[in-house]
Amino acid sequence: MKIFTIKSDHTQDKVLAYLLYYEKAKQFYIELPPDADEWDTPLILSSFAKRGHKTINAYWSNAWVQERIIPSDRQNITEILRANNLDSYDEYKLLILANGRCAQDDYYIEQIEWEKLPDDIQSRFLIRVEEVVALGENDLLIFFRNGTTKKCNMNQICTETRFQAILHSESLFSAARVQTDGYGITWGENLDVGADILYESGKDIPISIDAFHRFAADRITDTTGARRILNCSRQNISDLIRRGKLHPLRSSTSSYLFLITELQQRQWQ
Repeated sequence: MKIFTIKSDHTQDKVLAYLLYYEKAKQFYIELPPDADEWDTPLILSSFAKRGHKTINAYWSNAWVQERIIPSDRQNITEILRANNLDSYDEYKLLILANGRCAQDDYYIEQIEWEKLPDDIQSRFLIRVEEVVALGENDLLIFFRNGTTKKCNMNQICTETRFQAILHSESLFSAARVQTDGYGITWGENLDVGADILYESGKDIPISIDAFHRFAADRITDTTGARRILNCSRQNISDLIRRGKLHPLRSSTSSYLFLITELQQRQWQ
């Protein structure tokens, strides 16, 4: 992870925000300081400061970066990349080449180490998401880095129109996954919910992620395990599923996952 301060020529050494870049994921995130002023904060981010939001999601963080670099559809982009010794279009490298500067404003970036991040921002990483499990009725079970587990009803959180297709499709809703470094959960571009919102909105559940992992390891098995427990063939397993006698937790083209308790109950029938 690379970390940069965002500053302005007009505010001298005052840090207006922090830009974090995850190299493998090629993902940007912006963190605002505790005392962020909407009038000093870069325009595209000022609305977040006004609402008191301190963590900027990947979509809008990337939008800020895009404002500061040459667009990928520039007519002479190939020549520009070649002139800067770039083999391909790389947002991060283009941002670094200009120190984050652009012609429209006087903002720039400076790289720092993790230890230079304010304690307040470092503490935000304690409530990053470690794991997410989709439950019924648009509920998610969220495990956080600080050991807290919360049940979040996404009908109450995802009220914007862009989320409606997900909330009305069990298969889409179940595809929720953890964002880079646990910044929240996501279903795709600009379809994400930040860890801070989930943490504030969720209902505490007395279960740890370690306990959940132990449960999964001890009480969930695949098709091979099911065949062993029921002493039957793969074809028999498929037939039981087709007739509604077995209910896999997850299925793919080649395998299934089952609760061991259901398989054991099947032995008694």
